[in-house]
Amino acid sequence: MNLDPYIPIGVILLMAIGFVIANIILSTILGPRREGSIKGIAYESGMDPIGTTRKKFNVRFYIMAMTFLVFDVEIIFLYPWALTYTQLEPGSADSALFLGRILFFIATSVIAYVYAWRKGVFRWD
Repeated sequence: MNLDPYIPIGVILLMAIGFVIANIILSTILGPRREGSIKGIAYESGMDPIGTTRKKFNVRFYIMAMTFLVFDVEIIFLYPWALTYTQLEPGSADSALFLGRILFFIATSVIAYVYAWRKGVFRWD
């Protein structure tokens, strides 16, 4: 197996890693050392922070975020399928099997969506 075409990629990768390490070391050595109580305070658009940083969020935000991520990932899986499906020969056994698999995937996604809807995940009361 000839790996000669990959040598430039390896060199560029090593140079990038070296550049990052050099910047971290130089900023540690040459950078200012300011310690103080103000440095640890969160920046709030130029205003003094009010209250604590440990504010509790309602669980609805997390449930909605997780539901969004699940359905977003499902859409990401549909895109490569669509690109691949257009390259298959219409009416072939591979095409029918490929279509059946994605229809099963979409049906499972719809069932999950209906289940989440019935459980009240999308209700914002």
